[in-house]
Amino acid sequence: MLAAAFDEMHRAGFRGSSLETILARSGVTKGAMYHHFADKEALGHAVIDDVIATIMREKWQLPLQQAENPVDALIAIIRSTSVAPELLARGCPLNNMSQEMAPLDEGFRQRTATLFGDWQSAIAAALERGQRRGLVRKDIDPGDTATFLIAAYEGYLSLAKSFQGAGGLRAGLKILAGYLESLRPPGAVKAARARSRRRRLSQRSRA
Repeated sequence: MLAAAFDEMHRAGFRGSSLETILARSGVTKGAMYHHFADKEALGHAVIDDVIATIMREKWQLPLQQAENPVDALIAIIRSTSVAPELLARGCPLNNMSQEMAPLDEGFRQRTATLFGDWQSAIAAALERGQRRGLVRKDIDPGDTATFLIAAYEGYLSLAKSFQGAGGLRAGLKILAGYLESLRPPGAVKAARARSRRRRLSQRSRA
């Protein structure tokens, strides 16, 4: 049921989502739903807690926790962003919920703020580890850099949702990847370029 609720709320927004559609798609009766959720708001809270939080952990937190080099990991995450038309039309589910419901419902505001905070903390912690390992410039502030990256990333997704086109998003993701490259210390930049050249040569030789 949570999967059906997430899909419907991602498509139509929380207020525009149809409870009847959610129940029909999940095969759950209204009585059964009310056994687990007091109302539609409680269902929306659960979507954030269980579905959107899982999406964020799998896309951002887990790769960053496991990464040896945070810059490489962040670039890979950025480049993995889908430009499929359906996803562009829907936008970021976390940002959608925050923009629509945070001003109206304290439960939504607290939950979306928590997820944004967890996201920011994960990036900042990864950058701090990178600084200790000599993989990230010492002169950057990890927290401020993480906040900027999230704001820029969400901004490009919002623009793509509004324009309904992938061109601007592709350009934005390329710019963000370039910005992340600039976080490497000078010696690490040269090493990264050398690795990139070796990968290209290897790919050509296999072709």
